[in-house]
Amino acid sequence: MQPKPAEPCLLIIWHSRTGASEAMARAAADGASGAALLVNAADTVPEMLLAADGYIFCCPENLGNMSGLMKEMFDRAYYAALGQIEGRPYATLIAAGSDGEGAQRQIDRIVTGWRLRRVADPVIVNLAAQTPEAIMAPKQVPASSLERCREIGAAMAEGLRLGVF
Repeated sequence: MQPKPAEPCLLIIWHSRTGASEAMARAAADGASGAALLVNAADTVPEMLLAADGYIFCCPENLGNMSGLMKEMFDRAYYAALGQIEGRPYATLIAAGSDGEGAQRQIDRIVTGWRLRRVADPVIVNLAAQTPEAIMAPKQVPASSLERCREIGAAMAEGLRLGVF
């Protein structure tokens, strides 16, 4: 009897300081209905990236760039995964105080080296935090934005399951 093939794994890597990115990542994992592994960027090891079939990267934009801990995850994993994950699908979820474009561009540049394939438009949630107090305060992500994150998680998981990606 042939062993049953393993179900595809969607790896959702997140970092959050004020709760917004964590809520977005959790919504994506909920949408994936058990097909996702949700891992904090600080706990991500290269073997997780190698074992996954697709990725969602979720972080805040800090000072116009992705958060430092998300960048650190890429720094730790980059060369270990280089040449081994080409063509795998990815999507991004960014929590921002303004436009989020800097973090988005930075992630896209890094994963270009891995030759990952974007399969969903970026989700950038602008929370309009502009004062020091608002920036550091715990965040509430609007329900409509969390629903978009759930939809990305569901679409990624289903695309992996069906072999679309």
